[in-house]
Amino acid sequence: MANKKLFIAEKPSVAQQFADALKVKGSRKDGYVEDDNYIITWCVGHLVGMSYPDKYDKNLKRWSMDTIPFIPDNFKYEVIPAVSKQFNTVKKLLNRDDVETIYVCTDSGREGEYIYRLVDMQAGVPADKDRRRVWIDSQTEEEILRGIKEAKPLSEYDNLSCSAYLRAKEDYLMGINFSRALTLKYSYPVKQYLGADKCVIAVGRVMTCVLGMIVKREREIRDFVPTPFYRVLAKVGKKPEEADSKDLFTAEWKAVDGSIYFNSPKLYKENGFKEEADAKQLIEYLNDPEPVELTVKSITKKTEKKNPPMLYNLAELQNDCSRLFKISPTETLNTVQELYEKKMVTYPRTDARVLSTAISKEIDKNIRGLCNFQKVAPFAQNILNLGGYKGIAKSKYVNDKLITDHYAIIPTGQGLGQLSKLTSIQAKVYEIIARRFLSIFYPAAEYQKVNIVLTRKTEEFTASFKILSKPGYLAIADPNFGKKKEAAKENENSADKESDKDTEDQLPTEELLEYISALKKGSKLSCNGFEIKEGTTTAPKRYTSGSMILAMENAGQLIEDEELREQIKGSGIGTSATRDAIITKLVNNKYISLNKKTQVLTPTFLGEIIYDVVLYSINGLLRADLTASWEKGLTGVAEGTISEDEYMSKLSDYVVKYTNAVKGVRNQNQMHVIFDKTKPYYTKGKKK
Repeated sequence: MANKKLFIAEKPSVAQQFADALKVKGSRKDGYVEDDNYIITWCVGHLVGMSYPDKYDKNLKRWSMDTIPFIPDNFKYEVIPAVSKQFNTVKKLLNRDDVETIYVCTDSGREGEYIYRLVDMQAGVPADKDRRRVWIDSQTEEEILRGIKEAKPLSEYDNLSCSAYLRAKEDYLMGINFSRALTLKYSYPVKQYLGADKCVIAVGRVMTCVLGMIVKREREIRDFVPTPFYRVLAKVGKKPEEADSKDLFTAEWKAVDGSIYFNSPKLYKENGFKEEADAKQLIEYLNDPEPVELTVKSITKKTEKKNPPMLYNLAELQNDCSRLFKISPTETLNTVQELYEKKMVTYPRTDARVLSTAISKEIDKNIRGLCNFQKVAPFAQNILNLGGYKGIAKSKYVNDKLITDHYAIIPTGQGLGQLSKLTSIQAKVYEIIARRFLSIFYPAAEYQKVNIVLTRKTEEFTASFKILSKPGYLAIADPNFGKKKEAAKENENSADKESDKDTEDQLPTEELLEYISALKKGSKLSCNGFEIKEGTTTAPKRYTSGSMILAMENAGQLIEDEELREQIKGSGIGTSATRDAIITKLVNNKYISLNKKTQVLTPTFLGEIIYDVVLYSINGLLRADLTASWEKGLTGVAEGTISEDEYMSKLSDYVVKYTNAVKGVRNQNQMHVIFDKTKPYYTKGKKK
């Protein structure tokens, strides 16, 4: 009997990619493909799952305080009924005597590892059978064959497997024990508020934390009181001796050291007053005596550079797709997964935003492929002509230490013959990935910036000007770059603009910039009057589906700064593979609402009640730092720095402690605090 090699993929489409790469021409069987040398089979996602408590004991089917906390000594698993046919097919293949080597080709990550290990365990595969792990970054034929050739013994991924099992146990134990405890304790008053026949209070390690972030943000917005403030601007003209003294620009007053208002309680900030009357009083002071002239105290000129952003990981891509295309994180993941399966991009479920040293050495192949993508072809060709890719290995965009499982999402340069068959959203997502990728091979954008400080009596006014002098990477990164004005604000796409910020950099003409640059210290400029600009503080912004993904990646903080995001990498809530599903689950549970047009997330009335129930019982579930620490612990297990027993012990202690805490609640006053009808968001089951 010939010895055969068995390849098991995560889904049929991926199995077909392996069959094509291995040139398997055998006939299609029921659930697998086979020829003289190879057998290719597949899972259909999860084939095996964790058993419900009633599989341990029939008495556990009924929810009761007497049967929790429930923590089994040995966890049970079972075949998922809907896919039992495929499981039985895979089981037979795994145990066939003529199968010499099993190549595990499920997705290269924690979840993919878990999918296979469950099947292996449930199928009872002999321990001495040779198993090898295929770990790939794309589904191109070249990468598949490399992965097979370099496949390592499956045992080298035992720590990753262990962390996957623990993650599932953690979600299982917290979900079952905490959901049962809270439902049994609080479902009756919740049903009263909702006028519902039944109510299950579903909580989870990550899900409840995300709900908490959304509810807290909504309450901040609800409680926010706008504060008016008043800024004083000077309308600056040319030098007094010059005939044409029309307004050239505006300069903003600031109460710096030496000002009669320095550290005054009348100020809202250094550049604004709390009361309009005080702003008017300042203008009266400045207007006396006439004519009003402003003296140049200093002029600072410098060149500012803006480097290309880091490459896309899944969270960053989901955020941009939410902002640019108004699609949900799940839609983004599905779209990039389809592009991955078409061999057009690399593995999508990645947290890394850099390339590996190995891929950087042959990155010109990816760039050459993009010469066939019309929208970026000129840029790709230019990079090749100038050799812009040759020094990339020494740049910040290549760093093996910042890669755990996979490098950033980039185009493979292959599969471009399918461009015409892509859906509109697939084409858009592919384009922004390609543009972000090519950007790193272009130089930084450069701005010429001039800052001018003017004085009048004891007071100072400042104005900043910035003009784009060298577009650098912006020419490729922005598909609308050529249609825009030459001058551009550096942060025009910022998601965090507020009306109470200082005056933004002004966008001068080159002629005006040249005029201002020629001024000297002590030069006099005419002032054509002062004006008061009223502003108001703005409430925090609601999360969108995309910004929530970023906040989850950054341990509950919506961090826009790229470098700071990189510093706290690895401390996120959930993983790149699960974050979109968490948001979807909250929507399906009717705890939050998702506006499909704007992608804005808001809590429902039920979601706010669940939040308060958790706040006064197991409030640790609402803490982003604590939730992130659990995830970091799982990473430690995967890296071998934390043992399985150590992690499981802490998990069990936590579940037991807080389940018993909920069971022990006897004080009805706590109920009154949670379900307080005087709260602004509780009015007959509706928010005001």
